[in-house]
Amino acid sequence: MNKDTETAITASDLHKTYGALKALDGVSFTVDKGAIFGLLGPNGAGKTTTIRILTGLVKPTNGSAMVLGHDITAHPLEAKARIGVVPEASNIYEEMTALDNLLFSAELYRVPKPEKRRRADELLEQVKLADRAGDIVQGFSRGMKRRLTIACALIHHPDLLFLDEPTTGLDIQSARQLRDHVRQLNKEGVTVLLTTHYMEEADQLCDSIAMINKGKIVTIDSPQSLKAHITGDNIVEVSFSSQITEDDFTSLRYLTEIHRLGDKYRLTFSGGDPVGTLVDFARNHRVEISSINTLRPSLEDAFLKLTGVGPDEVKKDKEPQRLRRGDG
Repeated sequence: MNKDTETAITASDLHKTYGALKALDGVSFTVDKGAIFGLLGPNGAGKTTTIRILTGLVKPTNGSAMVLGHDITAHPLEAKARIGVVPEASNIYEEMTALDNLLFSAELYRVPKPEKRRRADELLEQVKLADRAGDIVQGFSRGMKRRLTIACALIHHPDLLFLDEPTTGLDIQSARQLRDHVRQLNKEGVTVLLTTHYMEEADQLCDSIAMINKGKIVTIDSPQSLKAHITGDNIVEVSFSSQITEDDFTSLRYLTEIHRLGDKYRLTFSGGDPVGTLVDFARNHRVEISSINTLRPSLEDAFLKLTGVGPDEVKKDKEPQRLRRGDG
């Protein structure tokens, strides 16, 4: 058994193939203890496959991973005893009550009998479900089920928590509550690795982010450092009173990127005076500017620049065959 270090996770050159599909292609990164680490990328990029390898559910085709000082392939049970896993798809039993789900999880993790009920009651309070402890889970909202799933993953006081797309499908309020809970867990000493395709979520939660695309890590850095990659660009969102097409912008000097967002265009300029340029553009095309805003570079802008993947592609639903194969 290896001694623990200050590193919670060390992934080394992980590869995973499913037939002709290359889900992971040389993924390497480390996660420090006490950190919130994010795997950010579009659906199908390899995020879920990475989590499944790190939690011992599947074996890599090549490469290795150390989780809390244990080789996850050679000694999975030792590592699993100290981690909690919240998969993207709920794994709670909807025909059981909230309390019974927690007690069952405690049984699986061999929580000592005197502690089971106390720990279950404590977690129900933490996730704000104490008043629904005796209710059948089937009647719970999606957000309530998600909070209960997290509680079940925490029943044995894990040192490391894996969250796979934790807020997918949640309403705004439920997603905010869940993020607040993740922050609190981290303050209490739990290391967190989460996957997400929500740029704002990664920006708000993570100390470090690995951007992953097509099974490869593109870059790893803090959110602020990633955004600093594009501080030299000027980003403007603009809408017009009449129809304008992307082809109309091709003559604009210093324009490097164009993205349509509903009735607005997000334009990136490498220099010059973007606002003055767009005022002249509107005048020349005999249209009025309905709205115009200059923007600070966002994590989404950084992801686009570093990966070439636009925001619409990042938010695409998983293809059914990829979901089955686990390369989310």
